[in-house]
Amino acid sequence: MQQPDEDPLDFDTSALEDWDEGRARRALSGRHATLYRNHLDIAAKLDQWALAEGRRTDIDARHRAGYVQALGDVAAFLRQTYYLPEGPD
Repeated sequence: MQQPDEDPLDFDTSALEDWDEGRARRALSGRHATLYRNHLDIAAKLDQWALAEGRRTDIDARHRAGYVQALGDVAAFLRQTYYLPEGPD
């Protein structure tokens, strides 16, 4: 969970295809700010889950890679405001 004095947008954005910091900052101060902060927390948990899944050796490598990518994709969509009621602006 994000600490009060930390920037909730302090994460690597280099792999996000549709990253717009202005849009994200507007979402943090907009009507659905609480929901977006929750999405950012969930995205961080998905990143942790993806890392753990990526280390697994008990499943097929292609299955593992697809699973890790899917977790990363959902985390990216959450960060890019896609799942807010009004979607990305």
